[in-house]
Amino acid sequence: MTDGKIVLPVTKTDALSAPSPMIDPFGRAVSYLRVSVTDRCDFRCVYCMAEDMTFLPKREVLSLEELDRLCTAFIEKGVRKLRLTGGEPLVRKNIMSLIRSLGRHLESGLLDELTVTTNGSQLQRFAGELHDCGVRRINVSLDTLDPQKFKAVTRWGDLGKVMDGLRAAREAGLQIKINMVALKDVNEDEIVPMLKWCHDEGYDLTLIETMPLGEIDGDRTDQYLPLSTVRARLAERFTLTDIPYKTGGPARYVTVEETGGRLGLITPMTHNFCESCNRVRVTCTGQLYMCLGQDDMADLRAPLRASEGNDLLNKAIDEAIGRKPKGHDFVIDRTTNQPAVSRHMSVTGG
Repeated sequence: MTDGKIVLPVTKTDALSAPSPMIDPFGRAVSYLRVSVTDRCDFRCVYCMAEDMTFLPKREVLSLEELDRLCTAFIEKGVRKLRLTGGEPLVRKNIMSLIRSLGRHLESGLLDELTVTTNGSQLQRFAGELHDCGVRRINVSLDTLDPQKFKAVTRWGDLGKVMDGLRAAREAGLQIKINMVALKDVNEDEIVPMLKWCHDEGYDLTLIETMPLGEIDGDRTDQYLPLSTVRARLAERFTLTDIPYKTGGPARYVTVEETGGRLGLITPMTHNFCESCNRVRVTCTGQLYMCLGQDDMADLRAPLRASEGNDLLNKAIDEAIGRKPKGHDFVIDRTTNQPAVSRHMSVTGG
């Protein structure tokens, strides 16, 4: 690392030599890696974090060089899409040096897409550089267009700053997808206005059911809004046509004929999407979760730090993929007082 920047050689790779994807026990090809680069965030969204969060000590978090090496190992094992998440990834110091370095895999042809999920707070600062690094598409978490409600949901967020960031991202040439968590009695009356606004702005919109991850300051039963209900309500006002469009994630997409835009639905609670899961997640501490909704994980930090070579790391990855489960077991109801898994969403990333 030189002056805060990761310096690694860029080599051209014949596409024919690209590695085959990893195959899990159920025959699913694992070609999509989501990596949380930090557990820290400048928001405290009510469905994601407690307001008084305790974050990880620095020594437990992978360095930027370690994150680069880990991501590269997965790419060399067949990952074609890489998404960087958090917490809020763009609050990590020198994060752009990691993103710029990972862009070499786009140039070599080993990686098809490098994307980022963000809350938008830092986009005005980084949008142009993200595009320069090869990022072409971003997901922005935005649950309301009402400034006061936005403050209430995020606790620490500034909607004006996010809007400035979205404008900067669009001007930089980034394709934008808005992720909206549907929350009962919080923003369910804003879904239609959000849909119209997104499509007017040229953004896709994806609606997401709240998931039982980590202890929060509230009852998720009070927040949970089934997207089957939301879709039925939308179908009373709009013509929704199912389409085969995919971005690599779990969303099922429809075209809204009246707006001409796309709407994605992520339904971990009402419709288990695990049958086609091609994803694994790595935390900022190097823990590999084969399923977002299961506690089973593999420690990749120890083999990563045990040797400069990747033999131990590759062995640990192979062993973990070999026990990727068939699916998750999310439940939200009055009799299930504990979250399905104890870690917060900010640990494994969105």
